[in-house]
Amino acid sequence: MSGHSKWATTKHKKAAIDAKRGKLFAKLIKNIEVAARMGGPDVNGNPTLYDAVQKAKKNSVPADNIDRAVKRGGGAEGGGANYDTIMYEAYGPASVAILIECLTDNRNRAFSDVRVAVTRNGATLADGGSVQRLFNRKGVIEVAKKQEGHTLSEDDLLEATIDAMPEEINDAGEGFTLITDASDLVDVRKAIQAAGYDYESADVAFVSSFDQPITEVDQALKLERIIDALEDLDDVQNVYTNAQYSDEVEAALAEED
Repeated sequence: MSGHSKWATTKHKKAAIDAKRGKLFAKLIKNIEVAARMGGPDVNGNPTLYDAVQKAKKNSVPADNIDRAVKRGGGAEGGGANYDTIMYEAYGPASVAILIECLTDNRNRAFSDVRVAVTRNGATLADGGSVQRLFNRKGVIEVAKKQEGHTLSEDDLLEATIDAMPEEINDAGEGFTLITDASDLVDVRKAIQAAGYDYESADVAFVSSFDQPITEVDQALKLERIIDALEDLDDVQNVYTNAQYSDEVEAALAEED
């Protein structure tokens, strides 16, 4: 099925360092604030907030930081900002489509920073809609194969989620990636939990409708530099591409790490 290595390569990360970790914490906290503002501060009654909190916990965000973010978003504590979601679009090496999702309280700053990161690293900004039409908004759930006292198989996940009907279950190496309709994300995630399995993350994300092959290492490295520059920006929450790395390119990138 389509999409299994696409998601892995789209989210390809270099080894974590303290600076990256700090920026990740800030992005996760921002997601919690926005989820609490949009759907209320009750974690159990707000599925989007629930998943945002769980993702933060999985990434070792301190509990006090999470609690304060929920309170700020829910209005119980001052200091919260009003964030807007903005999408920017670009083309990278080998005509790879790049979709840039920002969550910002300053549109002018966000656009200026994104433009600099894109153009200085050899990519070009695209007209609105030209890239986004190549992506579909989907639910994406990551589940590790190693569960407590059990190694999860694809059949296990199929049995657990058959009534919730995910669109795809893809082997991603150390885990599985489930692709769902965006409206079915919570039902599929709850089905996984009801079967007694843990999950790594559950997000609504943009998944490309077709792959752009990358077979040259230098093209992949250029794309990674663009992605790194964008993800280093405070206003950028997510970067999606339709790049499909060959096995040889994947191996070369692993050596670079």
